[in-house]
Formats: sequence, C-alpha cells, structure tokens
Amino acid sequence: MLSIETLSKTYADGTRALAEIDLAVPAGEIVALVGGSGCGKTTLLRLIAGLDRASAGRVRLDDEVIGAPHPGVGLVFQEPRLLPWLDVAGNVGFGLADLPRAERASRVGHALERVGLAEHARRWPRELSGGQQQRVSIARAFVAHPRVLLLDEPFSALDAFTRRDLHGHLLALWSETRPTILIVTHDVGEAVALADRAVVMRPKPGRLDETVGLPLPRPRDPADPRSEAAVRAILAALDRSLRPGGARPEPAAPGGNWW
Repeated sequence: MLSIETLSKTYADGTRALAEIDLAVPAGEIVALVGGSGCGKTTLLRLIAGLDRASAGRVRLDDEVIGAPHPGVGLVFQEPRLLPWLDVAGNVGFGLADLPRAERASRVGHALERVGLAEHARRWPRELSGGQQQRVSIARAFVAHPRVLLLDEPFSALDAFTRRDLHGHLLALWSETRPTILIVTHDVGEAVALADRAVVMRPKPGRLDETVGLPLPRPRDPADPRSEAAVRAILAALDRSLRPGGARPEPAAPGGNWW
C-alpha cells in the first residue's frame, strides 16, 4: 500500500505547491493524476520518489516512510534520459549490477522482448527513434521489479499512434508483476486507457479535488461508449477544478478546454 498522508509542500519563496494531500493506493492499482498546469502533479511525484522533501506530512510504502530515493520506487520521466555510452541492453540493465550475470541478462532480455526491442539490444540510444527510446526507459524501470512506478507524462512528446502502442507495452509489463503505478498525464484519453481511477487535482495550492472511477475491462477501446463516457466525466471534473470554489458549471457540450 502506498499511503500519502496530509502531504504539503511550500517552497522557500512562499509558494504553496501542495496542501494536505491524502491518497491511499493499494498494491497493483494504476492511478492517473490529471489537472491543470501548476496544480503540483510533478511535485507530488518528486515527493513520492524521495527526490524532494515535504514541508509537512509523509509518504509511506507499507510501514516504511519514504524520505529519500527508494529501491522499491521507480520513476520514468518525460524524456528517456538514456546513457549514451551504453547500448540498449546496457541501459535496461544499468540498475541490476548486484544481480548475477545470468539473471541480469535474463531480466533484460525478457523486458526488451516485452517492449518489442529484442533485436535492438546492441544498438546505441542515438540510433533509436523517440518512441523506441521511451520503450527502453520503460523496460529499464520495470526490470528492477519496483513495487511502485511513477510516470511523469512519459508519452507527451509522442504521436498518437506511438503513444497508443506504448500503452500496450506498459500494460503488458505491468500485468506480470503488478506494481502500483501513478501516472501524470494531460491526456484524458490516456488516463481512461490506462488507469483504474483518475484523480483530479485543483491548483493554487495543489490539492486533490475529485476521483473518477474507471472500472472498465482491459484492453480498452477508445470508441467504446463506456470509454467515451469516462472521458466526459473526467473533463467535467477538470472544468469544475478550475472554477473558483469548485462551482459546477451549467450543462455544456462535452470536451471543455480544461487546459
């Protein structure tokens, strides 16, 4: 269980980035964090990852308080951040130096197979497309078998076709070890495609506003009426989150410009 307990963050200049965040995420659940710019989504991920220190509150993984980078918590950034002096296999296995060579090779080979890059194991990052590089970063995150995986808009720079392809690879890897996943996204369709629930955040200061459950069978078809209804529900929640006091707007056509 990942537990976020009354978590707050105020920067040295007085900016309140987050205020009293409470969120419990059971093992194996996928949660999408959505919200307008400046609502603290990335700050929240950094605190969970132990890359920043909270002003108040705490993050717990089961009974352990996380206050620094933790081996059970993985993080995938917006850009791949591959090591240019290592080939694809070397990048994927970079964090497995403590494992026996045979086990390390087995894990790396399996992860590359799952993301469709087995034949590119000896290529250099510079020889890959942007989508292939992000596949490497996802494989690298999963190969260490994290208990929690944090993804900060990992597909935002990719075209729609590549993004959808990577959704499938991500879910295929997740289905094997079932880590808890928190993904920050501005793409409501992506939240519906991947998550078990979408948590909508409100800005200034960042705080949790509404939760939209997504109990849809996988794989999910974006043209399915249930998926379309879920997209509309999240968009409506986002519209409310950006209105003073959370006032509910008059009924309008679906698809408000929440961003």
